[in-house]
Amino acid sequence: MKIHILDDWFDTLRGLPSFAKLAGHDVTVWADHTDDIDTLADRLSEAEVLILFRERTAITRALLERLPNLKLISQRGVYPHVDVNACSDNGVLLCSKQPKGGGTNYAAAELTWALILAAMRDLPTQMASAKAGKWQAGVGKTLHGRTLGLFGYGRIARTVARYAEAFGMHVLWWASDDGRTRAAGDGAHVAPSREAFFSSCDVISLHVRLKPETRGLITTEDFANMRSDSVFVNTSRACLVASDALLDGLNNGHPGSAAIDVFDTEPLTDANDALLAHPNLIATPHIGFVTEDEFDKQFTDIYDQITDFADENPSHMINPEVWART
Repeated sequence: MKIHILDDWFDTLRGLPSFAKLAGHDVTVWADHTDDIDTLADRLSEAEVLILFRERTAITRALLERLPNLKLISQRGVYPHVDVNACSDNGVLLCSKQPKGGGTNYAAAELTWALILAAMRDLPTQMASAKAGKWQAGVGKTLHGRTLGLFGYGRIARTVARYAEAFGMHVLWWASDDGRTRAAGDGAHVAPSREAFFSSCDVISLHVRLKPETRGLITTEDFANMRSDSVFVNTSRACLVASDALLDGLNNGHPGSAAIDVFDTEPLTDANDALLAHPNLIATPHIGFVTEDEFDKQFTDIYDQITDFADENPSHMINPEVWART
């Protein structure tokens, strides 16, 4: 089959062991990014299978209607960037494995912890000062004895909680009704209210899946309740935060600083973007899952879905009605 892979920005996948699963197929890898539908339609005109790199490219009805040869989209995880109804209308099967037990993204958890350390010790400023020959620049904060607030009671958050406990931090939880019930049942310390959660933590880290009902979950009011010396960390999705709420919060001094890996627009290449350029923001370019180990694990699942499709036994179907018609 003719397989196209979008948005492999550093052409990483060819060098991973899992790529061997595509042997025998005609594979094209696109190492750049474009949102232009005309360009995408031209590039993918012969594609029978499309592999998506997370949510880097939106798959819209307008694009799908210009891809007459496309039969399968294979990806992993949530799919807010894919028009599923348009896939069905155009006879395109969407397969996307939803990680369950044992599927912790340790890469994302580790980056979360790195950002917490970087923010609390203001490492970017200290590193820049040392490189400039100015030696120390200010005084950081010790993690031991402080409180980490974790919003969301999933696998990544629970992994971050173990890191925090190893550093001697207190962990306070907030989540959906179901998440708080599970947390309390596990003996975790759940905040008495949402307001108390945001107002009492030294660091708050967000770990929630992006779904229609969680879009804009973190509000201007939530940031207003954070202390002026607190840190907000987001390695999940930018759209979990209401539009401009974090920028407004930083401008108002609540929270005092933020460390984030995700942005509303990605890739974000405007160095003058108001949020990216904010002096109280530490930023990384959505690298929470960008490790060789995590890529190999995730794309093994994606390639297996293609093999299953070729064997006429598709797996993890999101719109199985397409296969039923076939």
